Amino acid sequence: MLQIGNAIVSLDVIEKKFICDFGKCKGACCVEGDSGAPLEEDEKAILDEIYPVIKEYLTEKGIEEIEKQGTSVVDADGDLVTPIINDKECVYTVFENGLALCGIEKAFLDGKISYRKPISCSLYPIRIQKYPEFDAVNYNKWNICAPARELGFKMGTPVYKFLKDPLIRKYGEDWYKELEYAAENLEEIYQIRR
Repeated sequence: MLQIGNAIVSLDVIEKKFICDFGKCKGACCVEGDSGAPLEEDEKAILDEIYPVIKEYLTEKGIEEIEKQGTSVVDADGDLVTPIINDKECVYTVFENGLALCGIEKAFLDGKISYRKPISCSLYPIRIQKYPEFDAVNYNKWNICAPARELGFKMGTPVYKFLKDPLIRKYGEDWYKELEYAAENLEEIYQIRR
């Protein structure tokens, strides 16, 4: 583990390889899992605010569930998440040509909103656990992402490099530069600490 600012970063974030292979997974992370996408507290208000704008991008089922449950919910574990439809896809998921896409992101790409999508979605396969004193930044290995691990290994791309933009969005450019420095000098850093 490395400490960068107020985050404790798993070495897996530096050492594991990953590049989303959307052509193979077809966006399975938007439709699989036992809960919706984790949300930060401020994202609840953002989703409430942008819902009228993004509504035109969503499916009828998604709209129906949002009208019933709200733009966010608290799951069985007590976490704030996006609602899901029939214990399956996220309410913000849309389908095009056999691919699961994010309706929020489509509105963002069309220039309708300035919010791209929940930070947890952008950061996947990184999952962040918040504690009072620090964030635990961990790599999450999920079987549906096997093609992403294969492509990442083939291309030699570490998780933190694949997720550069979302990590900067979450923690800032200076934080990312520190992480990058630590990753590039990992052997030297560990020899100093031994």
